[in-house]
Amino acid sequence: MPELGKYAAEVLSAYGASLLLLAALVGVTLLRGRAARRALEETEAEAGRRG
Repeated sequence: MPELGKYAAEVLSAYGASLLLLAALVGVTLLRGRAARRALEETEAEAGRRG
């Protein structure tokens, strides 16, 4: 690991916060993708029953 000097805590906390936000964005994206897929399947099923 590189020597971070007196700013080690700030640098490591910034890395930690960035990783946490990145993980949250990936999680939200996956959840919204699943919801959109479900909504599309419901819409297609409904359209198939009509026509």
